[in-house]
Amino acid sequence: MPKTVLITGSSSGIGHATALYFAENGWNVIATMRDPGKNNGLGERKNIDVVRLDVTDQASIEKAVKYALDKFGAIDALVNNAGYSVKGVFEATTHDQAKRQLDTNVLGLMDMTRAVIPSMRSKGEGVIVNISSIGGRVAVPLYSLYQSSKFAVEGFSESLYYEMRTQNIKVKLVEPGVIKSDFYTRSMDRVDSNGLHSYASIIKASDEGDDSIAAKGSNPDVIAVCIFNSVNDGSWRLRYHAGKYSSMILTLRKILPDRLLMRVLRR
Repeated sequence: MPKTVLITGSSSGIGHATALYFAENGWNVIATMRDPGKNNGLGERKNIDVVRLDVTDQASIEKAVKYALDKFGAIDALVNNAGYSVKGVFEATTHDQAKRQLDTNVLGLMDMTRAVIPSMRSKGEGVIVNISSIGGRVAVPLYSLYQSSKFAVEGFSESLYYEMRTQNIKVKLVEPGVIKSDFYTRSMDRVDSNGLHSYASIIKASDEGDDSIAAKGSNPDVIAVCIFNSVNDGSWRLRYHAGKYSSMILTLRKILPDRLLMRVLRR
């Protein structure tokens, strides 16, 4: 009998590629997104159900989870992929921007996880995959809100891992490197620096760096395969990474003392 996966943020990028990859490998896929009308062809696949879900809306979370359980009887895997980034000088950010960032990337992920645990626990198994980032392990300038959210996802997942292991539910962290997607466009909220000219040099350097590395990013399919493998490898491994620069950056994080790593990043 085919297994069922529920994926958040499936309209584009990693979520879209992951929905297609699971479907191609025989899974029933609940591909969720805020606007099902923008499903980029997912609704045409016979084993993909496109369902509205906004991770900041508790009612839509409950409705989507109920839909999956009513139709398939179980959610074997949850992929918490929905998210976006705020980029800009922290001084120029607003309380509302910070709240929306954390509501989506952290609290929304937690609410989704809380919603599926009871059914997984009653079944005695399941896999929860939280999409983090290399930015959840190594910080760079102008991403203070986004990276706060991803550092939070790392800590949450590591703690949850121990709790869920007692229930035979696996928790996985996938840490993508640089990916060719709409992360730097549609999925990014750019902060107006509000005339804070003293930050001009670091803003210019960051934007030029983003443009350079984005052009060299990996295809989202690379992360889709990583996610699929993390769900199906049968191990209790917590962290996985794939995509451009992921191995290099995470290796530097391990081997360099903070002082040297921060000097590299400043340059």
